[in-house]
Amino acid sequence: MSWAERLFSWTGSGVPNAGTAVGVAPAVQAYSVENLKREMPAFMAGGYANKTGRSVTEHSAMANATFGRAVRLIASTVGMLPLNLMSRAADGTIAKAAGHPVHRLLRTAPNAAQTPTEFKAYMQGRALLYGDAYAYKVPGVKGVQALWPLDPLRVTAERSESDFGLVWKYQPRKGQARTFGAGELLHLRSPWSRDGLTGEGLLALGAEVLGLADAVDESAASILAKAANPGGLLQVPNGLSAEAYARLKQQWNEQFDGSANAGKWIVGEEGMEGKPFPASGREAESVAQRKLQVEEIARLTGIPRPLLMVDDTSWGSGIEQLGLFLITYCLMPWFVAWEEAVARDLLSERERETHYAKFNEAALLRGSLKDQAEFLAKALGGPGATGFMKPNEAREKMDMNPEPWGEQPGWLQGDGDATQV
Repeated sequence: MSWAERLFSWTGSGVPNAGTAVGVAPAVQAYSVENLKREMPAFMAGGYANKTGRSVTEHSAMANATFGRAVRLIASTVGMLPLNLMSRAADGTIAKAAGHPVHRLLRTAPNAAQTPTEFKAYMQGRALLYGDAYAYKVPGVKGVQALWPLDPLRVTAERSESDFGLVWKYQPRKGQARTFGAGELLHLRSPWSRDGLTGEGLLALGAEVLGLADAVDESAASILAKAANPGGLLQVPNGLSAEAYARLKQQWNEQFDGSANAGKWIVGEEGMEGKPFPASGREAESVAQRKLQVEEIARLTGIPRPLLMVDDTSWGSGIEQLGLFLITYCLMPWFVAWEEAVARDLLSERERETHYAKFNEAALLRGSLKDQAEFLAKALGGPGATGFMKPNEAREKMDMNPEPWGEQPGWLQGDGDATQV
C-alpha cells in the first residue's frame, strides 16, 4: 500500500505520536502543523516515530542483531513447545482431550499451510511486534476446522455501542473490507494494553530504544565504511612540491583508503614526518553505547543477557537458572495469554468447565539425563521411600510405552518385588 493510500484510508482513535504505528490507529482526528512535522516522515515510511527522527519499522528493528535474536527466541520457543487441550473428568483425573477438534488444531494441523510450530511462532511473532495476532476460525460440521492467520496491521478492533461487544474490521490486500463479529476470530493479545481492546507491541513500546540503536549502528558503519577517523598529521618542514603531493595523494587513495588498509605505512618524501593524534575516548564511547543498547533491548524483551549471546556474563552451572528465569519472567505471561485466548475463543462456555489449554513448559527444564534420572528416582520412590509417580508416568516422561506392571506404585511394592522401569 502506498503512502497516499495509507494517508487517505487511515482510520483510528487518536492522532499517532511517538511510538505509535502510523496508519493503523483507530478514529480520524485533525493534525496540527507540529503533529505533521513530527509524524509525516514516519507516516510515509509506515513505521513508528521517535526522537531520533528515524522511522522504526519491522524490517529495521529485526535487522538489529540483539532485538532480532530476542524476538526469534521467544517466537520459536513458544512455537516448538507443545500446547495441549486437557480435560478434567468428574473424579478429578486429567488427560489430553485427543478427540476434541481444538486439540487437533493445536497439535496436528491448524490449517492446510502451516504446522502447529509454524502457526504458533507466526502468531507469537505478530503479537510481539504489533501487540496483536488474529486467526480466522473456519467453521466446520464439528466446530472450528481451521485457523488462518490475518495480518494484524489490516485488522481494526472496535467496541459496539449497542452491547459493548467487540467487532473487528479487516481490510484484505484485494477486495472489500469485512467485519468479523464476536466468536469469529482467535485473538492473541499482548499482556500490556492501553485501551483494553488491543495489545501494545514491542515496536511501539521500544520505538525510542530501537531508533537510537539504529542511529548508533549507522553512525558506526559510516565511520568504518569511509574510514573518516584520522589518526595523525603528516608534516613537512618546507611544504610539498606539486609532484610529491600528487604521488602522496595517489599512494593514499590506492593503498590506504578504507578500513581494510588500516595500519599500513606511508612512504614519505622531502623530510615528511608523521605525528599521530593522541588516542581519544570516541571509540570506547561507541562500544559502550552499543553495549548499552543491548542492555536496553534485554530490558524491553525480558530476555536474560546470556541468551542474547552477551559474552561478558558467566554461564557456568547457572544455565538451568537461566532457563527458569526465561520461563518465569519472559515466557510465562505469554503462556497464560495463549491458554486464556484458546479458552475464550475456541471453547464454549460449557466446555470451559471441563477443558483447558496447557503449555508443557517442563520441556524447557528437563536438564541432563543425570538430572532426569535423579528426579525420576525420587518421584518413583520404592519400598520404604514415598514417591508420587507411577512407573508408567515416568516412562511417559521419557517417551516410552506403558507396561502392564507399570501401574503399581513403587512405594507399595514389597522388598522382594522386582522393580522395573
